[in-house]
Amino acid sequence: MAPSVAEPAARERGSTADVTGVVVLGCCAAWALITAAGRESRPEGMLLALLAVAAGYACGRIGGALLPVAAPVGAALAGVALAAGTPYDLPGPAVGPAPGHTGATAAQLALAAGAACCAAWATRRPGLRLSLRLMALAVAGSALVLGSVAGCVAALVVLICSLAAGAARHRLPALAGAAVLVACAAGGSWALAEGRLPDGLVTRAEARLTEHRMLLWRDAVGLAEDHPVLGAGPDRFGDLSTTVQQTANSDGKPHSAVLKQAAEQGVPGVLLLGAAYGWVLHSLWRSERSTGVALTAGAALTVLALLSVASNALSFVQVTAAAGLLAGLAAARPLGEAGGAAAPATGSWPRVQGAFPP
Repeated sequence: MAPSVAEPAARERGSTADVTGVVVLGCCAAWALITAAGRESRPEGMLLALLAVAAGYACGRIGGALLPVAAPVGAALAGVALAAGTPYDLPGPAVGPAPGHTGATAAQLALAAGAACCAAWATRRPGLRLSLRLMALAVAGSALVLGSVAGCVAALVVLICSLAAGAARHRLPALAGAAVLVACAAGGSWALAEGRLPDGLVTRAEARLTEHRMLLWRDAVGLAEDHPVLGAGPDRFGDLSTTVQQTANSDGKPHSAVLKQAAEQGVPGVLLLGAAYGWVLHSLWRSERSTGVALTAGAALTVLALLSVASNALSFVQVTAAAGLLAGLAAARPLGEAGGAAAPATGSWPRVQGAFPP
């Protein structure tokens, strides 16, 4: 049977998203090496995070193609297990859980809830769909057991957004709105660090985020202003921050992905970080999966982006790998579905076009 006209077009859209991802991640790796050249910098952490994203995305694409329901269920269970059993230690002399691990726990649980909701949208069985949504609700409950209120809220937000995705007729407005929301949050964190917001808002933010974190943010902004193009160098914030030097058992992070990039890799680093998030949204927009799956994954990854604005969630390889995995699951082309490879007839092997005579 000849392939439909829509199938080649769908494959071309998917290929465009894949090529875009390769270019964006490649530029991020290259810029990390450029900003580290000639300095006592340590770009290995950035390169490891990029490798985790790429590996997770590849595994998600494969798992989502072969097991569109079971793969995200397994990812959700693994996410909860990691959040419960991983101490989130960072390399260094400090012993015990790394400070600021709350954001990483919340991110893991939000991504786990997103994976469960993606599995719910992927199945056609109403009973199983309800069970998987209850599983996402159980992820939120497990967050309370783990003592992560932020994780509970994040998982519930993902679940609510997934339910609302059923009423969406087009995915582009929702994904564009998510991008605007993250951009506003990133700009707000910068304005807050520079003290450009009203005094009352700054006071409430300091009470919520703690004065220590605000001091870290101001140190990051100062480094970004001193080195706007190349930054101070990858993983050098802890060496140059006055607040870090005066704090015992500090993890050496500014607890903000945006400000960390600005301080260590300059404005281009921030733009590349935004481009990576934009690529993920682009791949979800072009994905052949249902709108429910695409918007659910977009909601979970947007929650991760918002958490990373005010925490060091992206400093943990577990989180970056899980983010890539979820994005890959939502961008995969399941075998046997429209746009994917044709399913073989019962009792027969699939034929490769042109390999055998008719």
